[in-house]
This record gives sequence, structure tokens and C-alpha cells, in this order.
Amino acid sequence: MAFDKDAMVEQLSGLTVLELVDLVEALKDKWGVEAAAAMPAGMMMAAGAVAGGDAGAAAEEQTEFTVSITSAGDKKLQVIKEVRAITQLGLKEAKELVESGGVVKEDISKDEADEIKEKLEAAGASVEVK
Repeated sequence: MAFDKDAMVEQLSGLTVLELVDLVEALKDKWGVEAAAAMPAGMMMAAGAVAGGDAGAAAEEQTEFTVSITSAGDKKLQVIKEVRAITQLGLKEAKELVESGGVVKEDISKDEADEIKEKLEAAGASVEVK
């Protein structure tokens, strides 16, 4: 069977965000890999030189955060409304995210993560920031 790239692109284009997240997780599990941002080798060497060779100290300071819902709580409708406002997801996708729990927003600043956490907790959700 020949690989049809165009057909694969069309099929993936029809998936929702949650379906794509599930697909990525399944592929990670199947292949035993973890997604990481690609960085050219020259940039890695330059980053080490800028850090003065002390990459351990630079790695300890976290600059990007991920906000996840662990539980919707009693006010699920309010939480769904807040998730839609934060993520621009459709009603169905926001409802699935709230019901199943998961990442609301990732790779954001500490201030933005705290703001999102406050909004979701005010709506009744249990939230985790990593």
C-alpha cells in the first residue's frame, strides 16, 4: 500500500483539537518518544556559551507554564464558558476538555498562567499549573 500524503493531510485537517491531542499521545506511547522543541545545533552551542557553561542553573528557572484542568467541579457550565473564552474552542471541544480534564493552555508566561488559574478556579474548576 502506497502512502498518500495528501489523503493523510486531509484526514488530519478534519480532526478536532482534542482528537489531535489524543493522536499525539497515542503516537508518543506507541513509539516511546517525547515531543521536544527542535533547536539547531549552532543555537544549542551558543546557548551554552551565553549561560557561561552553567546550563543547569538556566534549566532550573522555568519561563513557560502549562495550565491543566484536573476537575470541573460543581459548576461545569461556568467552567466550560471560561475555557471557551480562554482558548477560543467551540462548545463541543470545550465541553470535552472540561469533562476529560487536560491542558487548557501551554507554553505561556507565569503571569498569564496565574491569571487563567484564577479565572478557572473562580468558575469552580480544580486547576494545575506546571
